[in-house]
Amino acid sequence: MDPVITDTSKLFFKVNPSLKLICFAFLFILYLSVQNLNTMIWTTVAFSIVTLWANGLPRKWSVGFFLMTFIVSFFSASAMILYGKGSHVLFQWFLIRTTEESLARGIQLGLRTFVFGLLGVLFASTTPPVPFFYSLMQQLKVPVRYAYGCLAAFRMLPMMAEELGHIRQAMKVRGMSRQKGLRAFYERFLHYALGILVQSIRRAQRTAVAMEAKRFSMKEKRTFYYQIGWSRKDLIFLSVMTVTVVSGFLLSRWIPLTPYTNVIDGY
Repeated sequence: MDPVITDTSKLFFKVNPSLKLICFAFLFILYLSVQNLNTMIWTTVAFSIVTLWANGLPRKWSVGFFLMTFIVSFFSASAMILYGKGSHVLFQWFLIRTTEESLARGIQLGLRTFVFGLLGVLFASTTPPVPFFYSLMQQLKVPVRYAYGCLAAFRMLPMMAEELGHIRQAMKVRGMSRQKGLRAFYERFLHYALGILVQSIRRAQRTAVAMEAKRFSMKEKRTFYYQIGWSRKDLIFLSVMTVTVVSGFLLSRWIPLTPYTNVIDGY
């Protein structure tokens, strides 16, 4: 099986994870308030370029994530396009009514969803979990018990996937996978759900006891094996993100592609 992340030498991998988290959270809030369709068009282009340049995913994974994000954005925009309000009707058939205004609002919503998806892919594909949680504890002062608890839960996900495979193999050996019908499906679902639930409870109990024995619940200051600090890469990251955001706003003023500068106006 090919590794999901193949190139960890790129710039965004060396940026402080807390800084990335704060920056991307700010961008989420910023683009929620943008109603200029031209701005979202140019912002989508800019962040697509940055995502292709900065993420450490193989090409097939990058294409897959882009395609998945596009599909989610398309369905997000379709409801607004097909059932929105407006005075300039482009198409109407029974309950479906598409207008110029609803088309602009739908494209705006779809592009916003696409940008949010790109930001999520960019953050997830360039932020290893262990440095991320260590940075939360050291820079953002998240309590140790919560951060290590989340990290332990994250580490359990592969175990749950392995447990699911064991249950599937056991059911196949016993011939349960060959049974057809709704009742057989319900019984298989119960076996999967109960098996994973019981094993997860046992594993969580053992993890909680181990963390308590290691004094993860204490409130005193702790030392850390990994020290997450600041570097010049953080300034370069902020410069890249600033240029990307500003270019979207400036290009929308210099090269407007649509007349819709406020898609909410008159809604």
